Amino acid sequence: MGWYKNAVFYEVYIRAFADGNGDGHGDFRGLTEKLDYFQELGVDCLWLLPMYPSPLRDDGYDVSDFYGIHPDYGTLEDFKAFLAAAHARGLRVIADLVLNHTSDQHPWFQAARADRHSPFRDYYVWSDTDQRYRQARIIFLDTETSNWAWDPVAGQYYWHRFYAFQPDLNFDNPAVQAEMLNVIAFWLDLGLDGFRVDAVPYLFEREGTNCENLPETHAYLKRIRRLVNERYPDRILLAEANQWPHDLRPYFGNGDDEFHMAFHFPLMPRIFMALRQADHQPIVRIMQAMPPIPEACQWCTFLRNHDELTLEMVTEEERQWMWREYAPEPRMRLNLGIRRRLAPLLDGDRRKIELAYALLFALPGSPILCYGDEIGMGDNIWLDDRDGLRTPMQWNDGLNAGFSSAPAEALYLPVIDDERFGYRRVNVAAQRADPGSLWHALRRLIAVRKAQPVFGGSCCEFIESDNPTILAVRRTDSGETILALHNLSGLPQRLSLDLSRWQGARPRDLFSQEALAQIGAMPYALTLQPYAYRWLRLEQTTDDWLEADGHPRRDL
Repeated sequence: MGWYKNAVFYEVYIRAFADGNGDGHGDFRGLTEKLDYFQELGVDCLWLLPMYPSPLRDDGYDVSDFYGIHPDYGTLEDFKAFLAAAHARGLRVIADLVLNHTSDQHPWFQAARADRHSPFRDYYVWSDTDQRYRQARIIFLDTETSNWAWDPVAGQYYWHRFYAFQPDLNFDNPAVQAEMLNVIAFWLDLGLDGFRVDAVPYLFEREGTNCENLPETHAYLKRIRRLVNERYPDRILLAEANQWPHDLRPYFGNGDDEFHMAFHFPLMPRIFMALRQADHQPIVRIMQAMPPIPEACQWCTFLRNHDELTLEMVTEEERQWMWREYAPEPRMRLNLGIRRRLAPLLDGDRRKIELAYALLFALPGSPILCYGDEIGMGDNIWLDDRDGLRTPMQWNDGLNAGFSSAPAEALYLPVIDDERFGYRRVNVAAQRADPGSLWHALRRLIAVRKAQPVFGGSCCEFIESDNPTILAVRRTDSGETILALHNLSGLPQRLSLDLSRWQGARPRDLFSQEALAQIGAMPYALTLQPYAYRWLRLEQTTDDWLEADGHPRRDL
């Protein structure tokens, strides 16, 4: 099994995490000083948001130099020191690779717009008209009216799938393809453990299509995987492809020729639906609709990240329902999504937050935590765009929440300081000191999940229950069976499960180590408290559960 299949990932916004030089911005020095924190929490791999030089009009996804480190974050030497220190602790590190576009301040684009005969002109997609590729959707409907922008210096329109200040690269140009392979090799040669590859469906454009998921795109992605396979066999590629299941599956290829992992975008909003509706059906339906993936591949699952909670992979009716339930105020909405952190979305209810993570950890996939969600950080909907989700990490109740020694007015964004989620109440130090805190609960969840290799496998069955508020998941691998039971409602729930095929087994709670009553022929009855969960390992106690050769029965 590849290391990534049962790993727990942690998303780090470098600017927000820890300020090592007192200038009000997080940096690699500060991040390096906090590496022991990740070990204590139990995560395996850090995912770094863009760290490259950038005007920061889109928090670094507008790259102006693919071969450097943003000066706010330090130097290339600071990055190397951080990476060495992470590896020394057994932590892996992946980083964002912004493949689809650059900043309009990138020297390539500046040269391209200034001279039609420049070799960089063909690094981008130009047109004398804005009527080409009209079937391509506009992704940022709240800010953009077209995928074309007029450049008066160039005297032409240029193509952009995201913001107008992010011109798309022209992957029909062999020089662009080669250059981006060079970028990949540069960072992997430095020891990076892989990439979260941003916006992969949009690399190529073809008339008469929606310019997404094109065969040419997959062909180039296979070139990237060949490079990784041949020169960096222990590194991974994680696809950010916000697509419906039938379009998402091809990004895994044959299991060894495209991505190792892909985000499970369709699952995420349905966890929130299931919790609000107290009904397991949204989760069960989407999981049963997902195509199988190659054994060597894995999903990356998540509850929240640095972007808005995207509602692209739901129906229009479901989107309107999600907005009504989770974003009743207009400031809570952004584009086709919700700009809120996990804790405010779930009413600051510790039980709901912990249950949401239990669901995430019990289902197939390697989970990703977003920085600060492990302590239940809040958000600031009055900040612009997505900034409300990207505020400084809350380390303690001291100056600037322990994030920086700079004057408060020098911080890149203000710390959260409201009554409910403010840093004086919600911070790492307080939760570390409280054995009953969310931080400790999540730490236990991580430890228990990582101790069970079964969670890294693909086998997942939903056990029918007489109670729709219960999500009962069976995970099996190499003869081991775990039943993960979750109460999606705010009331105690009694459930009755047909477990007769495991007759003779004795369930053992993975958290308390309590042994439950032996399973018999009759339905197995349990009671779960509001928003509670139990993960039960079915332990063999009689020969009825074994084959004649003494091994576990293969039909279980």
